[in-house]
Amino acid sequence: MQLTDVMRELDQLMKGTTTVGIKARDAVVLAADRRAVMGNLIAGKEVRKIFRVHDRVGVTTAGSVADAQKIVDLMRAEARLYRLRHGRDISARAIANVTSHVLHSSLKSFRPYLVQLIIGGFNQEEPALYNLDPSGSIIEEDYTATGSGSPTAYGVLEAEYEEDMDLEDAIEVAVRAVRSALERDTGTGEGVTVVTITRDEGYRELPEEEVESYL
Repeated sequence: MQLTDVMRELDQLMKGTTTVGIKARDAVVLAADRRAVMGNLIAGKEVRKIFRVHDRVGVTTAGSVADAQKIVDLMRAEARLYRLRHGRDISARAIANVTSHVLHSSLKSFRPYLVQLIIGGFNQEEPALYNLDPSGSIIEEDYTATGSGSPTAYGVLEAEYEEDMDLEDAIEVAVRAVRSALERDTGTGEGVTVVTITRDEGYRELPEEEVESYL
């Protein structure tokens, strides 16, 4: 399968989602909607699109649900093995590199992983954010978005992101970016899930009422 075929299939699959990542001063914020679609059918209204890899790394997923689940399982397994071998958690950059190799290697098969990922977390004591496409390329970002609602979300991110943002401001911008897609993209809906990753608290999913305060 050629890369052009992969991208064509991914384009067909990624007709419904919006995920956002923002690097803040001492944290990373990940946000996503909860709708899954199959063509014009809303297939799910409580779909999880943000996953904990370990306490200082998380990932958002867009694309094929089955492929995303498989990749998340592989990332978690690699994180556990790294912890056993080295006695410490794997960094965001290292898990991005490992995942990149898996994605790139799958291109040589007849069944590549049709996913786009945002990996956020810490490299030692520094927050970091990476965008991975189906071919395995890695782009380090200060902010990024994926899915059918990403053009709308980027409009908010471009206008409101500021370097060295504090956590509260980053949460507000991330929620606003996903909300903009909720209002304009038919493949995005059913509310917003928000996760923060900080040095002190690690991975934390915000309660529904806390997210609503930003809406």
